[in-house]
Amino acid sequence: MEKSKVYFCKEITPENLIKIYESLGVELPGKIGVKVSTGEAGSKGYLKAELIGPLVKKLNGTIIECNTAYLGKRNTKEDHIKVAKEHGFTSFADVDIMDGDGEFKIPVKNGKHLKYDIIGENFKNYDSILNLAHGKGHAMGGFGANLKNQSIGIASRNGKAYIHSCGQTADPDKCWTVKYEQKDFIESMAEAATAVSDYLKEQNKPIVYITVANAISLDCDCDSHQGDPVIGDIGIFASLDPVANDQAFIDAIWATHEQGTESIKERIDTRFGRHITEYAKSLGLGNTEYELINI
Repeated sequence: MEKSKVYFCKEITPENLIKIYESLGVELPGKIGVKVSTGEAGSKGYLKAELIGPLVKKLNGTIIECNTAYLGKRNTKEDHIKVAKEHGFTSFADVDIMDGDGEFKIPVKNGKHLKYDIIGENFKNYDSILNLAHGKGHAMGGFGANLKNQSIGIASRNGKAYIHSCGQTADPDKCWTVKYEQKDFIESMAEAATAVSDYLKEQNKPIVYITVANAISLDCDCDSHQGDPVIGDIGIFASLDPVANDQAFIDAIWATHEQGTESIKERIDTRFGRHITEYAKSLGLGNTEYELINI
């Protein structure tokens, strides 16, 4: 398999975000959905309006999200829009909580755990997608970047429950009590991310991937008590391959030698986080081998 191209820019600025998007050389057609985490109320690491706003406006993109499976301030459409507004997202784009209007199933091919993925109804309305992830740690997945943003992120509230329970239940009230193996959860995320990619391919709808590795805390932007960053900002990664982009982000963490590096490596490995790229590769979603191109 030929190595995938991953573009990298060390300095994180709105201008460089536009520049790295342009280096992908893909013209996103029609109505563009920008999948980004709006961040739980109380979190602080989510991607800020002043950083991503100029790129989203340039694309005339719509911020797309789905409700959370856990009880918080983003598990209903009305509350979710309110948090998105508080976090500045409505200041530069429309925000579409895609499962506020229902959900639909897409097939998972060759899945060990999931038979299908359940995603927000309004995902159908977009002609192309920018998966714009914030790279950071995660309490359950070890880390979160493009693969998590495409699996848990695009899944509806019930779909999130289905992924979290490794295909045992789509009931958000029950998914936290079922037993599962941690590695199976990581694989379920990879299966859901692959299902979204397959669905877009079949519809001839392009998707591109960008991860901004800044404010890298141990916990996710979905944590209302998100801690401070444990290592310094790394930069921006962009690719047409989500597996390669996630792999480049993980490799960059392993290449840092700051005081907090051990804690984030421990977070990732105690959750089998690095397994997601290998398993996603085995599903044909992308390649762990990549060429890093500095811009």
